[in-house]
Amino acid sequence: MNTHLWKREYSEVPCVINVENTFDNVFAHVDLKGNEPVGVGDIVTVQGDPIVAPYGSKFTLFRTAKVQRAGRLEKAWTRMLGKLECLELLEVTFSPE
Repeated sequence: MNTHLWKREYSEVPCVINVENTFDNVFAHVDLKGNEPVGVGDIVTVQGDPIVAPYGSKFTLFRTAKVQRAGRLEKAWTRMLGKLECLELLEVTFSPE
């Protein structure tokens, strides 16, 4: 069996995380500072403690992200699912509680 189908490469890259939790915006954006772009099927995990953003806060963090590169089979599977549009809708509700 060809091991390249299942092979995963790992790398750690520095990243910048911009977090905002205000009346106008709620977001957390991660900007990887590595040279290679993230591809189809790749997994990015930001290392460190969970980030808590109290209401009204806006800040920037510097962390390390672990990038797991997808193998050939995973890339093909992800592309096929994307083309078939096999995605589920996510329902988000905001309750007063």
